[in-house]
Amino acid sequence: MTPKIMSIDPYLKPYKGDILLRMENYAQTKARLLPDGGCLKDFANAHQFFGIHKVRGGWFYREWAPGAEEMYFTGDFNHWDRRACKMEKKENGVFEVFLPGARALKNGQHVCAVVIHEGKELERIPAYATHVEQNPETRAWDAVVHHQAKPFPWTDGNFKPKKDLFIYECHIGMAQQEGKIGTYEEFRVNILPRVKRLGYNTLQIMAVMEHPYYASFGYQVTNFFAASSWFGMPEDLKALVNDAHKLGLAVLLDIVHSHASKNTREGISEFDGTPYQYFHDGGRGEHPAWNTRCFNYGKDEVLHFLLSNLKFWQEEYHFDGFRFDGVTSMLYRDHGLGSAFGNYDHYFSLNTDTEAVTYLQLANELVREVNPHAITIAEDTSAMPGLCLPISWGGIGFDYRLAMGEPDMWIKLLKEYRDEDWDMWKIFYELTGRRPKEKVIGYCESHDQALVGDKTIMFRLCDAEMYYGMEKNNHNVIIDRGMALHKMIRLITMSLGGEGYLTFMGNEFGHPEWIDFPREGNGWSYHYCRRQWNLADDPKLKYQFLNNFERAMVAMCKKEKLFSGRTVSLWTHQGDKVLMFARGDGIFAFNFDPVRSFDGYFVPVLEEGDYQVALTSDDGEFGGHSRVSHQTYTAKPQGDGRIGFQVYLPSRTATVFHKI
Repeated sequence: MTPKIMSIDPYLKPYKGDILLRMENYAQTKARLLPDGGCLKDFANAHQFFGIHKVRGGWFYREWAPGAEEMYFTGDFNHWDRRACKMEKKENGVFEVFLPGARALKNGQHVCAVVIHEGKELERIPAYATHVEQNPETRAWDAVVHHQAKPFPWTDGNFKPKKDLFIYECHIGMAQQEGKIGTYEEFRVNILPRVKRLGYNTLQIMAVMEHPYYASFGYQVTNFFAASSWFGMPEDLKALVNDAHKLGLAVLLDIVHSHASKNTREGISEFDGTPYQYFHDGGRGEHPAWNTRCFNYGKDEVLHFLLSNLKFWQEEYHFDGFRFDGVTSMLYRDHGLGSAFGNYDHYFSLNTDTEAVTYLQLANELVREVNPHAITIAEDTSAMPGLCLPISWGGIGFDYRLAMGEPDMWIKLLKEYRDEDWDMWKIFYELTGRRPKEKVIGYCESHDQALVGDKTIMFRLCDAEMYYGMEKNNHNVIIDRGMALHKMIRLITMSLGGEGYLTFMGNEFGHPEWIDFPREGNGWSYHYCRRQWNLADDPKLKYQFLNNFERAMVAMCKKEKLFSGRTVSLWTHQGDKVLMFARGDGIFAFNFDPVRSFDGYFVPVLEEGDYQVALTSDDGEFGGHSRVSHQTYTAKPQGDGRIGFQVYLPSRTATVFHKI
C-alpha cells in the first residue's frame, strides 16, 4: 500500500518506510488500547473513574499510583488526620476508598492524598482534581471538593464553529484594564463583546489549565483537569464559553500536553514517589530548556490520562477544539532545539519520537469522535510533513499548523533592514510557502512577540514616540510610518499567510509596551500585565484608526472569501516595492515604497469588468489621507494580452479591489 501522502509530496518517496511505520505504529497502538474494537471515545474515560466522585450512598476517591506502597485520603472532612482514611490497594496500581454518606464530603472542603513510597510520607493533590485553590494563609495548593448538584444550563446545543477561522488569542487574567488578575466573569462581560464587534469568530484561551506560578503564562501545568482558580470558579468558565457560543464565537483551549511542571506537592510529577510514573525516567524525562517533565507517550496509562483529558475539556466545558502547545518539542527527542530542519532527514531519523507522533494521531482522532466539528491546531516550528493531513493518508491529523515563520520574518525585517531594502519576493514566498494540501494559521504577531524582552509590531515601529505622538492633532513622521506599516503588515499577512488568521488581544489597535507578568524582578507589579482598552476607545487618540482598520479588514476578508480562494501572483516589482495578487474575490495591491507614490499604476486582473475599492488603508477613518479614489475602475484588455486598469497607488498603502 502506498499512502496518499506520497502522491501529495513526491519528496517523501525515499521515506516511504518511515511513513508506513508511522501508520503501523498508530494501528498497533490503537489495537492495543482497544482489544475488543470500539472507539477511542469509549476508552478515554479515566476521569470518570479516577478522582473524587459522588455516587449513590457516598463518595469514591480512586487513584493510579503503581509506585506507592500505601495511600491515604485526608482533608477538612477528617480534620487532616493523615492516617485515618486508608485507601485499598486494588489491581494494576489502583487505590480506592469509599466514604459512605452523601455528606461525607462537602463542596468547598480542601482535600489531599498521602502517598507512602519507600517509607516516606508524600502529600499530593489528586491527579484528576477538577478544582484546585491556593490557601491564602499557608500559600499551599489543595484540591477542593467541587460537585454540582445540578448540571450547568448549557444553551449551545446547536453551535458549530465557522469554517474560516479568525482567531483572537487571549489570556483571561491580563484582559482587564485594571492592573490585577482578571476573571472569567469580567472577560465574559467586558471582552466578548469587543471580540464580536471586531469580527473575530474564534477565541483561543491561554492559561486555563491550573498552574501555581502565574507568571508561567499557563505553560507549567500542575493540574490537568482543573480550570484555573486564578480566574474564578468552573461555572464562570462554562458561562464564558456558553455566552461565546451565543455570540457565534468558537472557543479553543490552549492545551499543554507537551510537558508538565516539576512541582511534586501540587502536580503529577513523582505523584507515586517515582519519577517515571507519567514521565520518562532519567534525562529523557527532563526538558533542558523549560525545566519541566516530559511525558512517556509509549505508556498506555499515560495515553489514557492525556486522551481522557482532551475528552474532559470538550464535554465538561464545551471547548470546540485545541491549540496544541509545544508540538515540535513532542515530535523530536532533542525537542527541536537548535535544529533548522533544512532537509527531510531531520523528520525521519532516530531523533523522531515516534510514540509522540502516535499520541498526536490518536488525540486528533479522539477529538473528532467527541465532536465531529472540532478544530485542532499544532504549534510546530519544524513543519513536519503530513502534520495537517488525515491519518488515513499517512498524516498526523491536525487541521492547521501555526505559520510560525511569518512573525519571525516581520521581526527580522523590522530589526535588520531599512524599509527601502525589503524584498518583495521573499515576503511573498514566506507568506505563501507551505506544504501541499496542509493548511496553516497565518499571523504577524501573537503573545510570543508581546512578552517582555520583545516588542509588538507597533511598539517596535514607534517605540517611545507612542507615549506622546498618538494624539490625533499630533503629526509625527515616526507614528505615521508605524501606523501605515502596521496596517499593511496585518492585511498582507491575513490575505496571503494562511487559511486562517490569528492575533493576540490588544494588538489589533497597536497596544503599546510589552507584557510583563508580576514577578520578583518587577516588584510583583501588574502594570504591564493588563490591556489598556481605553486607548482604543479614546476619540482623541489614533489607536481608534488601527482598531477601525482591523474591523474593516476582517469584514472584507470574510466578504471576499479569502481563505477558501486560491492565490494568484499578478505583479511583483522589487524596484517599485509593489506587490499585487488575487485571492478569493479580491485583487490586492501593496505599495511598500516609503516615499514614492505612483499615478496611473497598472493593476492586472483576471477578468474584464468593473471594479471597486473594497478596502484601502489610506482612508481617513483608518488614519490615512484619503488619496485613493473610490470610483469605478474598468478592466480592459491591453495590447500585451493583459487585462487591467490604472490606479493611483500612494506610498505605504494597501488597496483591495473587487469585481462588481
